[in-house]
Amino acid sequence: MGKKKSRAQYTSKGSGRNVSKSIRNVARREYLTSVDRIINQQQAFAENKNVMVTIPNPNKRETNKPFIRVTAKDAGWKKPEAYRIKQE
Repeated sequence: MGKKKSRAQYTSKGSGRNVSKSIRNVARREYLTSVDRIINQQQAFAENKNVMVTIPNPNKRETNKPFIRVTAKDAGWKKPEAYRIKQE
């Protein structure tokens, strides 16, 4: 009997990335400034999920924190009401 080929049984350990870090960072930056992110946040808020929103810091004395993360409820988001037809 001959030796078995080890190439046929090799399985990747998954340790390497298949997309470079710079491309992932660019894609993330684009998503954070896109309308898709806002739509996703609104859908999550409508499903009663805890959505975090970044707003300008109302306390101007905290110069080291120009923006803060707060919940959408604290930021003043309201639940969308279902469309109603007035009946007379």
